[in-house]
Amino acid sequence: MSTFSNGHIFVGETLGTAVLVLLGVGVCAAVTLKRSKAAGAGWLAVTFGWGFAVLVGAYMASTLSGAHLNPAVTLAIAVDSGDWGKVPLYLGSQLLGAVVGALLVWVVYLGQFRANEGPTVGVFATGPEIRNPVQNLLTEIIGTMVLTVGILSQGLTKGLGLSGTGVLIVALTVVGIGLSLGGPTGYAINPVRDLGPRLVHALLPIPHKGGSDWGYAWIPVAGPAVGGLLGGLLYHAAF
Repeated sequence: MSTFSNGHIFVGETLGTAVLVLLGVGVCAAVTLKRSKAAGAGWLAVTFGWGFAVLVGAYMASTLSGAHLNPAVTLAIAVDSGDWGKVPLYLGSQLLGAVVGALLVWVVYLGQFRANEGPTVGVFATGPEIRNPVQNLLTEIIGTMVLTVGILSQGLTKGLGLSGTGVLIVALTVVGIGLSLGGPTGYAINPVRDLGPRLVHALLPIPHKGGSDWGYAWIPVAGPAVGGLLGGLLYHAAF
């Protein structure tokens, strides 16, 4: 973590997370909002869209900041390495990027948001199909542990990150988690992916937008954060 300068970390994490959220929340908007050409495309489109979002954002940021783009990943790396010095910078940059990305989705789909007649929090943030806090929290923890241990394990293969193949593996891992574990909660597995867009949804003048479901909002923040910490501990102990 300490090999990157503060300026590069800020630019890389802000830009990379903004692109990740722009493309990820963008696919949610495309599938959900009426008068979108992708309306009704379904869960496969969402999961692959998020995987491609990670792919593009991480490629952009990898040489600048290491492309964490996710506080859970930053926490897992800090637990494994013992280096916590730049964690606040990573987390703040990621949250800023998530807010910027969500704002850009609103700009792109402005006409569709104006034509929409129902609640839109699901475009921006995750929500459970069955509202059970314990199950929902465990789902997010487990999914994030899979993600973070998978990312940390790439360090075991020399040259994988330098070749760029590592970014592709992470993107495919995100698709796999979404297909297998995303059904119960919509798989945030990233605190700022949910919190940043939820804040934007709460503040924007979107017609008929409904509430922002703040009663649930702690789960996609706490679950991935705990999952990142546990993923870092598991990797450190096992490898």
